[in-house]
Amino acid sequence: MKPIQVGLLGIGTVGSGVFNVLQRNQEEIRRRAGRGIEITMVADLDVERARKVVGEGVQVVSDARAVIANPDIDIVIELIGGYGIAKALVLEAIAAGKHVVTANKALLAVHGTEIFAAASAKGVMVAFEAAVAGGIPIIKALREGLTANRIQWLAGIINGTTNFILSEMRGKGLDFDVVLKEAQRLGYAEADPTFDIEGVDAAHKVTIMSAIAFGIPVQFDKAYVEGITQLSATDIKYAEQLGYRIKLLGITKRVERTDAAGKSAGGIELRVHPSLVPSKRLIANVEGAMNAVVVQGDAVGATLYYGKGAGSEPTASAVIADLVDITRLHTVDPLNRVPHLAFQPHTLDQAMNELPVLPMSEVVTSYYLRLRVADQAGVLAKVTGILANAGISIDAVLQREADEVGGEGSTQTDLIILTHDTREGTMNDAIAQMQQLPTVLAPITRIRKEELN
Repeated sequence: MKPIQVGLLGIGTVGSGVFNVLQRNQEEIRRRAGRGIEITMVADLDVERARKVVGEGVQVVSDARAVIANPDIDIVIELIGGYGIAKALVLEAIAAGKHVVTANKALLAVHGTEIFAAASAKGVMVAFEAAVAGGIPIIKALREGLTANRIQWLAGIINGTTNFILSEMRGKGLDFDVVLKEAQRLGYAEADPTFDIEGVDAAHKVTIMSAIAFGIPVQFDKAYVEGITQLSATDIKYAEQLGYRIKLLGITKRVERTDAAGKSAGGIELRVHPSLVPSKRLIANVEGAMNAVVVQGDAVGATLYYGKGAGSEPTASAVIADLVDITRLHTVDPLNRVPHLAFQPHTLDQAMNELPVLPMSEVVTSYYLRLRVADQAGVLAKVTGILANAGISIDAVLQREADEVGGEGSTQTDLIILTHDTREGTMNDAIAQMQQLPTVLAPITRIRKEELN
């Protein structure tokens, strides 16, 4: 059977990995797919560098649109990234009747609804395993492996840069700024790491997973996003003493509750923020630049997916898995393929109405609070009184000796409080009241706590 012909847009780190792995494992891939898969055309602005990667026998051009216009190309791989030209090229490839494989999580999280609709109308596939958690097959697990389950929640370490930084902060007791510079020097962090450290990259990924888990359209604009820039080594140390580790988690959860009138008030939580996780949880022990996702299903319970979240060949592994899937399904009636977001497209909007993304103020979780307070009598009573009046139950209190915190003769100390579950809006009000106390001497640190059980 004639090989499937593939056009590659962008042959940087991931693109070169795709080409090399496809070449190296061609025979095994052919046996799995039922026919050969060949990259026959590559577009890259740096034509000379691209030619050095692919060698002879592959057409190299500078114009991506030349690849899309080639009638012999069956599948287009988009590895350019970003929202701009990438979106235009993906939509043009779909309009030309090409299947698309992409690793572009930002594009799908923001414009996925438009792209998937265009693909469905044209009867082509858009595959994106590489867009979330690099080489870990989490998209396939959610779309296919767990299809019998009503997904209850998922939580993931889905940004390797931030996880490396947090691991280094914990291991070496250093503050964020110091570790960031080291991460940049080692190549774990970009020169402009904003998307990573502010949680935006993780939010793109959890948005995509949320859509697949709950059968709703992608809704990145409704995600709550908080990064790690404000974390201090002090809180990481205290968390450790309390039996927790701090991780930047992408969390999405199905919430089922009713209001006072008996009307459904449930929905979907969609959030990214630092979280205290019990040290005994497997995900709490994911270190360095590794990724991991825990998915809780009603039938299967908790399942854990762990591996490399980035890198040339790990990401190439996911891209090629998509190429094989498309090759197998190339001639299949579109109605018999797995839908892009696992659920039939006509059901997504209704599900979105029934399961709206909840505002952060309505999220219910537990909290770690650290207050820098005056070392004098009555401070604890006033703080706990505010929490009690708000109906917030305390799980544990830790008060450090003033000398430990500020040195000998210090008149300040740290008060650490762990709470039971409470509504975020209620906690916001309580923190505002505590902040007004004259004995609270600095902005209160609040980190959410996730038991993941």
